Amino acid sequence: MFKLFFSLEEMTTREHINEYFNGRPFMILCALALMVATAVALSMGVQPHVDESSGIFFKLQGTAIGSPALSAAVNVLCLLVTGGIVLALNKVFSYVRLVTHLMVSAFFLLQMANPSGLVAYNAGTLLSLVTAMATLPLFAAFQDRHSQRIIFLIIALVVTGSMFHYGFLMLLPAFLLGFFNMGVFNLKGLLAMLFGIITPFWIVMGLGLAAPADFIAPHMHGIWTVMGQTPVSLLLVLSLVTSVVGIVLAVINLMTIMKYRMQTRVNNYFFVFVLVSMVIALCVDYSDVGVFLPLLSLMVSIQIAHAHTLGRAPLRYVLILLLMAGCIAFYALNVFRP
Repeated sequence: MFKLFFSLEEMTTREHINEYFNGRPFMILCALALMVATAVALSMGVQPHVDESSGIFFKLQGTAIGSPALSAAVNVLCLLVTGGIVLALNKVFSYVRLVTHLMVSAFFLLQMANPSGLVAYNAGTLLSLVTAMATLPLFAAFQDRHSQRIIFLIIALVVTGSMFHYGFLMLLPAFLLGFFNMGVFNLKGLLAMLFGIITPFWIVMGLGLAAPADFIAPHMHGIWTVMGQTPVSLLLVLSLVTSVVGIVLAVINLMTIMKYRMQTRVNNYFFVFVLVSMVIALCVDYSDVGVFLPLLSLMVSIQIAHAHTLGRAPLRYVLILLLMAGCIAFYALNVFRP
């Protein structure tokens, strides 16, 4: 009798812990922690990333907004909106099978791990927001052979972003694979994609905002240029750890996701496409790590949500505790180190 009682009590406790990590209160706590972490980093003089690259015609540097406080506030607001879009996507399309807010909580925690990406509005935040916004019509177009407008819209949005930063071009392969997987890509879709590429240039140059002479060549430096440096950069360690954790979790999660219904599978495949694209981007253009790391963190947070909902106690709780401890450690080392 006593053994049964303690067993039931233990199961109840585990269920409460699980509900808390999956629930809204933990997400709100992480959002508040993100805002506080941004304010502290700003007051401690943490500097934003200096992006070496630009876009095809324009530049969107880490200090896109003059006022530091306003820039940080806009940046955090965009991160919160990105998290809200990802949460809405799951409510509509259920790419994570269980009801959970953990993908948003994990995203906020991973963003805290890199305080220099919090203190100013930057291309990385915009890249994450645009990807989240474009994912909604992509998922809605599943097996709709008349989705040329959606293809045009997504490609035009990505190409427009590439005018301000070349990093947006890394999204094109992921979305192209997404169109194929969704079953929406055909000859008309190809034409829509071509018009989506041409139209932003036609509008920008037609309005006189830019000319072919304003073209800015990309400047990329691979990760191998910093691998042998001493001391080892915390940002490099964070990038490597985030990439490895994301890939490992994606491989493990796919073993189960492959058994889901078709639409849920292809939705999750798209997130893996973006994850791999960001890892490749970090390798070939590490000089713009601050641009690719936020979107990589967003994709990894989705894999963390999968791992937690698919895993068993206590391993899934260990995963969240390690995530929290690691992000807090990276934040403290970046902000409070001498």
